[in-house]
Amino acid sequence: MRSENGHVEDGRTDDPVVIVGMALEAPGGVDSADSFWDLLSGQREALGPFPADRGWAVTDLLEGSRRDGFKQIHDLGGFLSDAACFDPSFFGISPREADAMDPQQRVALRLAWRTLENSGINPDEVAGHDVGCYIGASALEYGPELSEYSTHSGHLITGTSLGVISGRIAYMLDLAGPALTVDTSCSSALAALHTAAGAIRNGDCDMALTGGVCVMGTPGYFVEFSKQHALSDDGHCRPYSAAASGTVWAEGAAMFLLQRRSAAIRNGRRVLAELRATAVNSDGRTIGLTAPSGAAQQRLFARAIERAGVRPEQVGMIEGHGTATRLGDRTELRALAQTYGATAPGTGALLGSVKSNVGHAQAAAGALGLAKVIIAAHRGAVPASLHIDAASREIDWDAQGLRLATTLTAWPAIDGQRIAAVSAFGMSGTNTHAVVSVPDSAQDAA
Repeated sequence: MRSENGHVEDGRTDDPVVIVGMALEAPGGVDSADSFWDLLSGQREALGPFPADRGWAVTDLLEGSRRDGFKQIHDLGGFLSDAACFDPSFFGISPREADAMDPQQRVALRLAWRTLENSGINPDEVAGHDVGCYIGASALEYGPELSEYSTHSGHLITGTSLGVISGRIAYMLDLAGPALTVDTSCSSALAALHTAAGAIRNGDCDMALTGGVCVMGTPGYFVEFSKQHALSDDGHCRPYSAAASGTVWAEGAAMFLLQRRSAAIRNGRRVLAELRATAVNSDGRTIGLTAPSGAAQQRLFARAIERAGVRPEQVGMIEGHGTATRLGDRTELRALAQTYGATAPGTGALLGSVKSNVGHAQAAAGALGLAKVIIAAHRGAVPASLHIDAASREIDWDAQGLRLATTLTAWPAIDGQRIAAVSAFGMSGTNTHAVVSVPDSAQDAA
């Protein structure tokens, strides 16, 4: 039933925000929905040795973690094979300026262009239009210090600024909507998605490019987590496994184009998914600055599904954050079980994490997770989460409806829809959750 303000009874608008295009890059040479699905459905891991073309002192890095008594760093991570590849002339950028640009800016530019093309839009035709740009990213130590004179001085202030990641896209495409770079650490991409969707609902823009990007300028995150004893024991990421011992860092990026469904239909665009709801909150004060809060996560999940107008039993797939750290997995699993585990045992949502395939892509993690569930919904199957010889013992799996996705499993539609939830949490304390749906009739359209 429609109300006078254009809302339906469950509180959702009857003209929802939808996703009409996407593009992505992930470890293992993934650069399309098809290649991503091949990786996921083939149950392949895309981790590899540290890159040799970035000037990283890999031997010193690996030996240092052993020598200094920190948790051993393994020569494994999820790295983008084309992170250094960029055609500056295509974007009207000089070679000197391109060298000074954080690779995250370069990857984001590529994906913005490809996302518009994937949406059936000529990128040259959005100039001057109210199109927003909301990108999740974190500073990852690219380039020299600004106080050091170098051959790139003069371009470094824009080349390494987080704010310029979104700003450069807006500049290149001549977008008239808001341009924001959002940094909430590992929840950045979904926080950007939440902000972008809100901007469309509020009338700040008619369409919005949104997503996340992560390319490591240095191996600093490996060093920091080695000191915190939060890296994997063997260099493999095992979310929700009893053997989970820590995370594995990775790179990646995914971008989406959002607009109102009525506008998408009017313009003849395919709808990849409906963004039924997003929600964001903070842990507040916990046992430590980076320690998660199960209570905050549970409140977030409940708010998101209520806002989405769905019941827990309607959600067929949950793409969890799944860092594979003991504290992170324990906290998340218990909060998920409280929200989604009330269905009959063996009948509830299938839970997994793309980090088991490609590692933890930090600020882009939620964007890759969102891409995964959209592609899976169109294929009608939930891919396996890898490295789970035995499920985590932090919850009683037999007593509630949550299930681990350990094999490629058919995903039947419920009431003509496949509904999924995606989570991301950051050491900032910012928690994010999104609920999306794909009609059964859209199968294989992604």
